[in-house]
Amino acid sequence: MAAMAAGDEHAAGEVLRGLARHLNCLNEENKATRKRALEQIKRETVDKGLSSSVLQDIFSALLKPLLKCLSDPMERCRETAISVIKEFIRCVPKPEESLPYLMPCLAQRLGEKEILEPAEELRLSAVEMLTLTVEVCGKHLAPYLNEMINILQRTIIDPFPDVKRESCKCTVKFAQCVPEHFHMQAESLVKPLMQTIAHQHSRVRVSVIEATGAVIQHGTGKNVDDVLSHLAQRLFDDSPQVRKAVTVVVGDWLLHMRDRYSYFHKLVPLLLSNINDEVPEIRLLAADLWRQVGAQWERENEDDIKDKMDFLLTPPAFYPPGVERPGLGCRELVIRNLGRLVPAITHDITDWLVPTRVRTSQLLSVLLLHAEDHSTQHMQPLLATLYRACTDTEQDVVSNCLASAKLLGTFVPPAVFLKLLLDHVTTPYSSSHPWAPLMVLAAMLGGCYKPLLQPHLEQIANTLGQPDVCQEYQQVMYLEQLLACVDVLLCKCESDCGSVSLQLLQVLVTVQSLSTETSLSEKVRENSLQSLCKVQSLDSVMQLYKQHMGQLLDWLSASVNTWSSYSPQRLQLHIIVTQSGPVIGEFVSQLMLLLRSCLNPDKDPEMRMSTFTMLAKLLLDSANTLDSQGQFCDESERFLCDILLPNLVWHAGRTAAAVRTSALSCLFALLHGGAITPGQLIHLEEKLSPQVLSAIEEDSQMGRLLACRSVSTIIRLIGTSLQPESLNKIYPELLKRLDDSSEEVRGVALQTLGLWLSSLTEGYNPELYTAHLQLLFQQILLHLDDPEASVQEQVLEILKKGSSVHPLLLKKEVEAVRDKHRSPLYCDQLLEHISSLS
Repeated sequence: MAAMAAGDEHAAGEVLRGLARHLNCLNEENKATRKRALEQIKRETVDKGLSSSVLQDIFSALLKPLLKCLSDPMERCRETAISVIKEFIRCVPKPEESLPYLMPCLAQRLGEKEILEPAEELRLSAVEMLTLTVEVCGKHLAPYLNEMINILQRTIIDPFPDVKRESCKCTVKFAQCVPEHFHMQAESLVKPLMQTIAHQHSRVRVSVIEATGAVIQHGTGKNVDDVLSHLAQRLFDDSPQVRKAVTVVVGDWLLHMRDRYSYFHKLVPLLLSNINDEVPEIRLLAADLWRQVGAQWERENEDDIKDKMDFLLTPPAFYPPGVERPGLGCRELVIRNLGRLVPAITHDITDWLVPTRVRTSQLLSVLLLHAEDHSTQHMQPLLATLYRACTDTEQDVVSNCLASAKLLGTFVPPAVFLKLLLDHVTTPYSSSHPWAPLMVLAAMLGGCYKPLLQPHLEQIANTLGQPDVCQEYQQVMYLEQLLACVDVLLCKCESDCGSVSLQLLQVLVTVQSLSTETSLSEKVRENSLQSLCKVQSLDSVMQLYKQHMGQLLDWLSASVNTWSSYSPQRLQLHIIVTQSGPVIGEFVSQLMLLLRSCLNPDKDPEMRMSTFTMLAKLLLDSANTLDSQGQFCDESERFLCDILLPNLVWHAGRTAAAVRTSALSCLFALLHGGAITPGQLIHLEEKLSPQVLSAIEEDSQMGRLLACRSVSTIIRLIGTSLQPESLNKIYPELLKRLDDSSEEVRGVALQTLGLWLSSLTEGYNPELYTAHLQLLFQQILLHLDDPEASVQEQVLEILKKGSSVHPLLLKKEVEAVRDKHRSPLYCDQLLEHISSLS
């Protein structure tokens, strides 16, 4: 050994003697000379393949001159010097002997406030040399902790990205080499790392995250809070590699950090957030690390959870299908920290950044899956959080929160969540978003186990049917959620819904009556009503209405005295009587009591108009609606006298005129649809005719038209049965309408006069009533010379048909006006017709 050492020493001496001139040249002013000298030194030493022990002796002799060259003005000289020193450090057996000179020099070049090395590539080489030094010297660097920290503080924030990355790599290795000393200065690196963590290069961000992991892992643990918010931001990084790095670092902390128990509530959300990452590799990595964390926690706390490990391993019977149950340790970690996690979730789910809200909503679902029934004690803040999230403009947030609500419905007993939730439904949490509790309720009911839900079915249905709940809001979103609650009950409880069929039907009727969206009403008719029939084995919606019609009419009658044009009840009545079809015919007497009250002349005009319009449509098809059972005829007289005629009484104002017009439309439908018999009309003629004849003078064109049509129908039905006195009261009013501004009214008036003439029977003595007939003929003959040819033709046909009543009188009147007409053509045709009668 001694001989070998002597030989190595001799060889080193020989090399150094050969390098003496080159060493002297390093002090020359000529930069080319210095450059050649350094290159020659490199060739004669590290490039020559000398033994490590020889290189050790040479390195000891050359170190100071080489370090001096690190300050050389020429960049090429500094580069070569760094390269030579790196090779020496890599090759010599005792590189730590160089540390007393190397570290102060590097600290001076790289660790000062102003970095002395201007070339970024050389700064990178210098930091690489430092990393190599850490790798080969290890614990020997402990005395140089201050120098290392000073250097890393500056190089981590270096402008050159590659220097940043290499500095982070060096930080990781240094922390691992001297952990027992590193913790004393570790926090000094937190600030520069956090300044760099959002760098535009993803590889730099990855390196910073890895370095942060090492600094916190081997530090005092006091700086965890300083870095968590920055790491949380990196969960939304566009680069999958960055998100993966966060996952690895947080997982490592949860497994190995000394003070990890104090930070579980802060670290667990970071790891669980990546369980839903869009990249499968990251999802699997996060899930695997989480399983390791849970398993380790189980081992460390085996005594505390021994009973649960022995008896609570089987999932609950109603566990969500297709979902893997987390391990006991994972569940316990979440359960024990849930109280601290819920407030943070509540805060972040309303963050102004969409990605934050989406990730938070995903995290909430994961936490609730772990917490299972232990989330019961946090129901109040959880519900408040879900209400806010359901109003989010981002659909992903809403979907995730509804999934969370479904999990709550699965694990929390219905008696508990309904006590809170139904109160919020009746007294909305937010006036601007009253539908939020309904949306959450629908989702929770969807997750609930049917046998547990069934005892509460009536309570839920009664709440949904309350006027304050189902009739208070007309927002489409509110009505959609109300419908969703009904649909989920029908889906979950099926045949059990028969006991609350009335309440559910009331809600469905209300949704249709308040909805302004045709699609929503169609959904009720085509899906929800059919489902309600199906769960009760009813063949049609008609049968459903038949089952509950009496109760529905009683339900409406209870509030009829308070109805106005804004009352939802009038719309509910419209839905019930139109959708029930022939069924309403079985409940006519009950319906009439309701109509008598809501159509009282003292009631709201707009409400009366809409109700009359609805009745008009029904009466036009009375055989399939109101009179389907032949019962309406028994009520028609009372309907006419008590409801229609009082609304035909003249009152001043446009609103009153509009009400009379709607009542006239209903009267015409009653007469035209055959819902009243001729016998009943004859009995009521004395009451009816004055009102209808006065309506012929209405200001409204539609009112006059309907009045004329009504008179026409009355004459057609009972004209031959009317007394001459009654008939003689009718034609003067019709004659006035021959000069009406509306051609349509004129046409109907002429047609009605024709019917009037046709209805004259033997009981009408022409000689006795010549004056009446003379006036009638004179007035009609005026219009035989009308500018409109169609009117002339119509008048001619009417007079031809009526000429048989008193031919001589008509002939006399025609001859009297023949020469006054613009053309005698029509008069001649009429005279010819009269002559043919004799």
